[in-house]
Amino acid sequence: MKRFQKNIKLYIGFVALALAASCKPSIDLDTKGGNPENVDFSKYIAVGNSLTSGYANSGLSLKGQEQSFPNMLAQEMKKVGGGEFLQPYFPAENYNGSGFLYLKALVNGQPELGTVTDHLAIRGQTEDKKPLYIKYTGPINNLGVPGMRLDMAFAPGIGTTKGNPYFERLLPDNAPATTTYVDFATTKDHTFFSFSLGNNDVLGYATNGAVHTDATNALISEQDFTGRYTSFITKLTNKEQKGVVATIPDVTAVPYFTTVTRQALLAGANAALAAKDPKLPPFENIYIKTKTTPRAATDKDMFILPFSSAGLLGRQDLKDPATGIVNPYPYGLYLQNPVGDNFVLDEAEAKMVQDRIVALNAIIKQVADSKKLAVADIYSFLNKVKSGYQINGIAISNKYITGNIFSLDGVHLTPMGYAIMANVFVDAINAKYSTKLGKVNVSQYGGVALP
Repeated sequence: MKRFQKNIKLYIGFVALALAASCKPSIDLDTKGGNPENVDFSKYIAVGNSLTSGYANSGLSLKGQEQSFPNMLAQEMKKVGGGEFLQPYFPAENYNGSGFLYLKALVNGQPELGTVTDHLAIRGQTEDKKPLYIKYTGPINNLGVPGMRLDMAFAPGIGTTKGNPYFERLLPDNAPATTTYVDFATTKDHTFFSFSLGNNDVLGYATNGAVHTDATNALISEQDFTGRYTSFITKLTNKEQKGVVATIPDVTAVPYFTTVTRQALLAGANAALAAKDPKLPPFENIYIKTKTTPRAATDKDMFILPFSSAGLLGRQDLKDPATGIVNPYPYGLYLQNPVGDNFVLDEAEAKMVQDRIVALNAIIKQVADSKKLAVADIYSFLNKVKSGYQINGIAISNKYITGNIFSLDGVHLTPMGYAIMANVFVDAINAKYSTKLGKVNVSQYGGVALP
């Protein structure tokens, strides 16, 4: 890109000489990055959720904000005429933001995690004990709000102290309770946008084992998604602005679902029980609840990442949630006391989630095509990560901790992961609009920080 900047003056000089020699009428020269479609990056906004904000390791920090993929993307845009990209940074003295997980140690290959609790940007809490973060109400370009769903983006009250605390911190104290995220995001007088909403509308359902208990873990319908997605994009393109939209990744391919295996759980439970009673024969099955009847788990059923650290398997002191009576059967090892449905995304549930994502991505591509927008195919990117590959000699995969892409929460990305994601957006923009955005140097960013 630097070479392009050095050569553009020379290129313009050649054009001027040619025009003078031919005596043809003058034409307007592109001054917005050397692209035929004259894409205007002067005011780029990023609309999205936690992935857009730079969320990692179950939290949002100042460092994470600095290493968000939109910030990386904006730096490349600046090289071709893009404007300033403002982010809602936490104060320097409150750099740990919401707090987050860190890797304390690896004990016999197993991670021991801790939680950062100092230099937080918490100003108080709500009545229901949610944190209230230090306000940032200045102009911003990165509109990423952790936890934001497409359906919630249209709901009033999300920005109040009873709603999403990450959205609440971006609004002034006198903001009307009727303020919606869609209105907030579509009134920035932008010239270009990236859009990454929709994954939480399936992720919340999946991470709760396909158990729907509240609005945060509902599975959005295709009809609802179509209407809201079309409406949001229509508002963002009301002045024929150009932009790039992201497809929804296969959430079942992230370490949150692929790390904890049935065999590993059984081995751990049997070792613990054998230490108590060496004469006890090993258990061969883990039993799980399903939407129909309890059954033995198979290797196609997905135990969520927190189930392993919860240490519930084989416990004999747990009360039955329905009766309040202690169940005498070791938890999960007998059909009479199966693992709760919220801890497992069983094979049928996983298939339903995967099918819904494919259907929603078809809707995304259809809307993008109708508005002539670029599509960053994050779905295909994550499938590539699942198979594993290398970048500059660095191994990339969906393995927990060692795969370099996913942070300690098993869902959100590492700085390296966000850098690669930024390049997926770069490729999509360049392919659609014939722009010449440069690539982010992935090697400058790291994976999980080791102790």
